[in-house]
Amino acid sequence: MIKIGSNYLSLQNTSVEDFIQTASDLRLDIVDFHQRAFTSTDPDYLSGIKLMCLKYGLPIGYIGVSGLFLGTETQRREHAQQCKEAVDLAAFLGSPIIRVFCATVPEKNADGEDAWPAMINGYQEVADYAATKGIAVGLQNHPSTGDEMLRIRRETNRENFTFIMDTGQWVGSPGSYPRGETGPDIDFYHFMEQTAPHAMYVRTKFYKIESGKEEWLDYERIVRILKQVNYNGCISIVYEGQEEDRVEQVRLAAMYLRELLAE
Repeated sequence: MIKIGSNYLSLQNTSVEDFIQTASDLRLDIVDFHQRAFTSTDPDYLSGIKLMCLKYGLPIGYIGVSGLFLGTETQRREHAQQCKEAVDLAAFLGSPIIRVFCATVPEKNADGEDAWPAMINGYQEVADYAATKGIAVGLQNHPSTGDEMLRIRRETNRENFTFIMDTGQWVGSPGSYPRGETGPDIDFYHFMEQTAPHAMYVRTKFYKIESGKEEWLDYERIVRILKQVNYNGCISIVYEGQEEDRVEQVRLAAMYLRELLAE
């Protein structure tokens, strides 16, 4: 059964504890967090968060990490360490996967090295470390194309290296081209068709859902794509609109997704 939840960043400016309470009030199935959501790495604090999620029946889906394996060698080493710390956090909290970013890669890094091989090496290093903790590494398109995502998966070549498909952050999609517009002659839904068979998690972006139906993205088509590959994982709502009552927007998004999945 597909689980519908929300990402902590959907609510913004709230505590982790309040977010968990809100997710419970909205009858969501799962929650996920960014690494920086937690005010401390103290085991007592993290244990309290974990127990609160258990109390409300809300598994922690993934832990997000920002940044890329780009820049100087020192910057790439720092990012690798940040990812490994997220792996440790995920293992402690019982989350099965961390999220790492994929973006358009420059020809050269700041230190003159080819950017692509250094990026692949970074993903491999983190995936190897995550494997020792029983954690998967999910690559999120942010933004990229389907071909790029498949190439990275193939070249990283690690069993625990997989995808987190983001519906709004493809090349040409309204979350990135520029905001609210779509790229001419770019079928970013095709990118979803390419990568959905490999996705272990889905982030569903919502930008304008006040009417009860998302206006920037075609979720009827997106849900069909997921059903065609028998997707049975987690769907995380990520609200990035402008409405002040963000809780209501998450509620509307969850209701909309449930209706589409039931059809």
